[in-house]
Amino acid sequence: RQQKWKSSVSTQAKMPPCDFVPEKYKSYPYERTQKIREQNIVPSLRTYYKKPLLLHQGHMQWLFDYEGRRYLDLFAGIVTVSVGHCHPKVTMATQKQLARLWHTSNIYMHPSIHEYAEKLTSLLPDPLKVVYLTNSGSEANDLAMFMARLHTGNFDIICLRGAYHGGSPYTLGLTSLGPYKHGVANGFGCTTTMLPDVFRGPWGGSHCRDSPVQTVRKCSCSEGVCQAKDQYIEQFKDTLNTSVPKTVAGFIAEPIQGVNGAVQYPRNFLKEAYQLVRERGGICISDEVQTGFGRTGSHFWGFQTHDVVPDIVTLAKGIGNGFPMAAVVTTKEIASSLAQNLHFNTFGGSPLACVVGAAVLDAIEEDGLQKNSEDVGTYMLLELAKLRDKFEIIGDVRGKGLMIGVEMVTDKDSRCPLPAEEAGQIWEDCKDMGVLIGRGGLYSQTFRIKPPMCITKKDADFAVEIFHTALQRHMERAA
Repeated sequence: RQQKWKSSVSTQAKMPPCDFVPEKYKSYPYERTQKIREQNIVPSLRTYYKKPLLLHQGHMQWLFDYEGRRYLDLFAGIVTVSVGHCHPKVTMATQKQLARLWHTSNIYMHPSIHEYAEKLTSLLPDPLKVVYLTNSGSEANDLAMFMARLHTGNFDIICLRGAYHGGSPYTLGLTSLGPYKHGVANGFGCTTTMLPDVFRGPWGGSHCRDSPVQTVRKCSCSEGVCQAKDQYIEQFKDTLNTSVPKTVAGFIAEPIQGVNGAVQYPRNFLKEAYQLVRERGGICISDEVQTGFGRTGSHFWGFQTHDVVPDIVTLAKGIGNGFPMAAVVTTKEIASSLAQNLHFNTFGGSPLACVVGAAVLDAIEEDGLQKNSEDVGTYMLLELAKLRDKFEIIGDVRGKGLMIGVEMVTDKDSRCPLPAEEAGQIWEDCKDMGVLIGRGGLYSQTFRIKPPMCITKKDADFAVEIFHTALQRHMERAA
């Protein structure tokens, strides 16, 4: 019955032009690909969309499927394609290195790891100057936990509910989203505390967060005062006083929560939380896997937007523009705790990975992508806020730079999550009209917009118009 329903709402939106011509697709037919997926690929690797996309080629902010159809990619392979698909600078540097040297492991010196270590650490404030390279964000957070425990001699680590810090058995204790939890023992020594979510949480007001768009909630706070922040800090103190020993190993937080749907905390919350943790002998870890590398626009690192300097920073995803690499950056003192015994990573800091990483940093600077994130991101947030004011089912628009969340609700008063099935129809509609966006939040109720940082205002206009059309169709369906 669903197939027969025809909307009267059509879109006038024209996809911005692109002069790139994809190669002709020559691999398996769609049906055969689907069969292999069912038989030979583990079922836990789920695909997006009812009819999964079979993508074949990418160019900057664009993706092409096997039939040559073009899509505007607003999810960037889950916030990973930072500078653009197949960015020519990164591609060229990688091709050169492929012909020169792939692998030696770090038991020998090779130029690219030293060049990259210097380049990367020069972008971080003192004393964050020592880097350990790994292959994934889970691995980086795993190592950060390990270092925090080794260095402090304490065991307990505090994390925020709604956080995603990885899927390895160690990091699953920090990942605080039910759907990712498996029924085996994990997370020994990890304690969750209340998420200071100013939209969905018990407290929140009209100027809590560092975003061009605030919540629709009202408050009576005067300038420089935030009662919501004070309440959430009280909850944090409560966790410290009840759930952990008097000394802790550390505290980990994303500057803006990613998988949970671009959730932001009240200003100064992290600053006060860091202080409380340090008073108990713990170290502070900033998970920059999604917020790093200029994505928030105003700063290169997410922690800088909170005016804090962590003791350990973990990086992944955008660091390699799609190449599997990640990093832990810390102080000399903390790093030396790991040197008491052997700790070794075969592929971490391979010649190939370091050349890719360096080319990504060059592209961010040369293409002005941090500034572009700020300009296009702010523009898009304000355009989406207009839709929030127009549609009862958009509860919240939030974020910073090109890290954007649009939370869908049944109505603004109850803030009840829009059922996943309904959000799914809007999402499928956007895809059918050529725009790919992510999903997040505990109930899959939040649309995640985190595109390659090279997108333009014209792309943003097109995306917002398509989203608008999908919302109108949804309202028509509901009626």
